[in-house]
Amino acid sequence: MSVLVLVLAVSAACCLGFGFVLQQDAAQKAPLSDFLSFRLLLDLMRVPRWLGGLGLMVAGMVLGAVALGKGEISLVEPLLATNLLFALALSRYRTRQSLGRQGWAGLALLAGGVSAFIVAGEPRGGHAIADPLRHWLIIGAMVGAALVLTAYGKRSRLSWGPVLLATAAGLLYGVQDALTRVSGTLFSEGGFAELFTGWQPYGVLACGVTGLVLVQSAFETAPLRMSLPALTAAEPLAGILCGVGFLGDRLRTDTGALAWEASGLAAVVVGIVLLGLHPAMPCGAAEAEPPARDLQRR
Repeated sequence: MSVLVLVLAVSAACCLGFGFVLQQDAAQKAPLSDFLSFRLLLDLMRVPRWLGGLGLMVAGMVLGAVALGKGEISLVEPLLATNLLFALALSRYRTRQSLGRQGWAGLALLAGGVSAFIVAGEPRGGHAIADPLRHWLIIGAMVGAALVLTAYGKRSRLSWGPVLLATAAGLLYGVQDALTRVSGTLFSEGGFAELFTGWQPYGVLACGVTGLVLVQSAFETAPLRMSLPALTAAEPLAGILCGVGFLGDRLRTDTGALAWEASGLAAVVVGIVLLGLHPAMPCGAAEAEPPARDLQRR
């Protein structure tokens, strides 16, 4: 594994984790009438803390894009999932809450799962699959699943809705990461002329803006501990599927390696859930101020 890719991916995860905490802190105070509306972004743009969180998130995406340009998506995505560690570190600093058994167990599972997947799978590059049908089938499945989750999330926005919306956003961000990798290849081969004549950069923009609305709506209606684990778990799974499915990433496929890869991904998901549910994570206005939020909902 390239040290540069490792540094870039972990730096991106740091920016993303810090940015998510700042964004949720501002989004939880937004009016519920802005739920799943682009008006929510316009309202949040007037909040300095949210803008700071957005700046960190954009920096994280840029660093992640550079990492994707220099390494395989199947390698970078698990490293980006460690953003939850940095989100927990900032939340712990603000709440003065100790890690305890749950925090240490989640940390060990997340770090160990990422390590197990990378060591067992040995992600390496290959030739991207040129068949456009395969591209559209995989991307269509991810976007279709995101649409279904969003529809159900809209119906149950005050119960499981935030989890469903965050999962949908994670799927879109995984697709965005894959399209970012393709866009980087187009730019390196033909410059701006080649880049902007393809549909991929516009897909990156569409996935990014739509995912941002979904994430902020999830942050607005629920504590960070409900939304961030789903977002963090869905993005690498979708990204790895796209990487192996049509970007040409190759993983070891012998029985032992597959078992360790599956175990590693399972440990990552469990670790994410444990860290996301840690008491140090901000409870949000949905828990901290139930009377005021209830009045707004009515």
